[in-house]
Amino acid sequence: MALTPDPAILDEMAAITGHRFRDPSLAAIALVHSSAADGRLNSNERLEFLGDSVLGFIVCTHLFTERPDFLEGELTKVKSNIVSGRVCAELAAECGMESWMRIDKGVRGPQGLPESLLAGVFEAVVGALYLDGGLEAARAFVLPRLSLRIDSALRLGHQQNFKQVLQQCLAQLDMGAPQYTVLDEQGPDHAKCFEICVVAGTRRFDGAWGPSKKQSEQLAALAALKELGIASDTPEGEIHITWPTR
Repeated sequence: MALTPDPAILDEMAAITGHRFRDPSLAAIALVHSSAADGRLNSNERLEFLGDSVLGFIVCTHLFTERPDFLEGELTKVKSNIVSGRVCAELAAECGMESWMRIDKGVRGPQGLPESLLAGVFEAVVGALYLDGGLEAARAFVLPRLSLRIDSALRLGHQQNFKQVLQQCLAQLDMGAPQYTVLDEQGPDHAKCFEICVVAGTRRFDGAWGPSKKQSEQLAALAALKELGIASDTPEGEIHITWPTR
């Protein structure tokens, strides 16, 4: 027999997700933890499995469309920062999903519900939205709630790889591949510092000092990005990248 959800919870779900379920039993099953289900097949585990893939697809297609300049490795790194158990648990908490759930009292610990359980109900709701309203219903719920996290992940994704950012930007500007030249080195062999600069075509950028060649090259790439007006410091101490348009 199909589960019958609480009408008040259905109303709250509609307000939060922006979608009113045509098949209320899908909404109901998405909220049933295995500890309160009549057998695991009647729990939200299968919807959680589906929702995990739907969530990943929504984020991947969004990143693919929004960042045509990102390589596969960069897209993967950003996606992993967005589609994680921690983020899904945070979103479930923000939506108040804990109060919707059917769960055995023994599962709740002194600190509340486990992160994995909250993440699971969020993914299950995404799976239910997909089955009931299609991809657009799931997308309309997911993307607005992830927008700040996506922006942050995209902004911070380049923080430790300025060489890659510079290479992509120079290619877009038809300036050729960057070359890294050691200008100077100081200190004993076990603690040398290096000054390195970037050369692209006939242009040489300002040098930068660092405690290793690897770090010096990253700092030199950042110096070149700043000289090109592509990178700038923010009041929060981060680096803002303005990608070239050609």
